[in-house]
Amino acid sequence: MKVNSKLKLLAFALLFAASAAAVHAADAAGTWTWSTPGRNGGPDRITTLTLKGDGGALTGKVASPGRDGTTIETPIANGKVDGDSISFVVISEFNGRSSTNTYTGTVSADKISGKIGSVRHGEPQSRHWEAKRATENK
Repeated sequence: MKVNSKLKLLAFALLFAASAAAVHAADAAGTWTWSTPGRNGGPDRITTLTLKGDGGALTGKVASPGRDGTTIETPIANGKVDGDSISFVVISEFNGRSSTNTYTGTVSADKISGKIGSVRHGEPQSRHWEAKRATENK
């Protein structure tokens, strides 16, 4: 094999390896938890996110404590995985009103870190969220 052919073969192999790494989706599947401060100084509220991945699609549900202490489970919608980035929407209903939260985040090992976007009183809102993978799912 000529040197030029070897270089072309090596370049092709490196390009293929780089492409495969870029297409690899983050391992977002599993159970994730995070806490937010309770209302009026009450105990922290623990939220649980359960995700399943299928290629670039993401499905799952969010479970959080309701005002009466019962757990409210809400399915996620429009879930996507692109490399180590994830995004999904959670639409909640309360007293006949609908609230939409858009989650974006970056998956790294056993942590998801990102932003939750919403609209309140006509104004866009954004806050940080960080979830940790439940240890039983390692």
